[in-house]
Parts: sequence; C-alpha cells; structure tokens
Amino acid sequence: MSEDNSKKEFSHIDQNGRVKMVDVSKKEISERTARAAGEIKMKPETLKKIKKGNLKKGAVIETARIAGITGAKKTSDLIPMCHPLLLSSIKVDFDLDFKDKIIITAEVKNSGQTGVEMEALTAVNLAALTIYDMAKAVEKSMEINNIRLIYKAGGKSGIYERAE
Repeated sequence: MSEDNSKKEFSHIDQNGRVKMVDVSKKEISERTARAAGEIKMKPETLKKIKKGNLKKGAVIETARIAGITGAKKTSDLIPMCHPLLLSSIKVDFDLDFKDKIIITAEVKNSGQTGVEMEALTAVNLAALTIYDMAKAVEKSMEINNIRLIYKAGGKSGIYERAE
C-alpha cells in the first residue's frame, strides 16, 4: 500500500513541491560536535610506502589531512541542502597501526543552529579520496569503506553515540 505523499510535510520541500533549504533561524544556538570515521583498505606494500613517504606524489597523510579539513569547510558547496557554517574546529586524524588499512577520523565543532555531521562525514570522504589519488599509481584496487557517523552532540536531539 503506497502512502499519499501530497499530505506529508517534508523538511526540504515546500507546499508547492519545490526544493528548499530548511529554515533554522528559530533554532537555539548550541555547541555542536560531530565525529565520523572510515577506512581505506590497501595492500600491505602500499601502506608501507605511504608510511615511509616513498610515493612520488609526496606527503600522503598530511595532504589527506588538508583535504579533509578543506572538505569540511566546503560541505555546503558539495551537498545542495547543507547550510554554510562557521566551523570553530576541524581535526582529521589517521590510524596507521594496521597492516592493510588506514582508519580516518574527523571531528568538527561549531556553535550554531544546525549540526556538523555532514561536515565530519565529508572530511573523512575527502581524506580517503586524497589517499586514493596519491597512491593509485601504486595500487588501483584500494577500497574506501565503512564511512559513518560515530558521535554527535548538541542541538535538540542531544547526544548520539554509535555502538561500535
């Protein structure tokens, strides 16, 4: 049985069926934090080259960190209904203590009227894509996996913590 969507109220569609950005002007300003994580899997030899800095394109991890930070800042340019936000903190970190993958985490903070989950998720994605771009000459079979929100705080919905 299909639902009649004409009677539903959608947050991103107005009464005439046109796409709109959600109005957050009446929402309370609160401290907001989001953390996301993901991984890029690769052959152990590729990871060794990244760790040693033996790739022709240069400093893979630091370039990926910059890409993640830039991605978080540019999220509203990439995802149509995301609000442009003034971010107060962006951290992108890498766990290289595995034999065949790099775990990427990003934490984004602001004080505002809407959350920063999309910014944290975008940071992880862009960092992973940058690692892929910089190491693809060595290995094209790398996989970007398991990108997810792991924590968020602030706003009306409060705290969310993923059971890992």
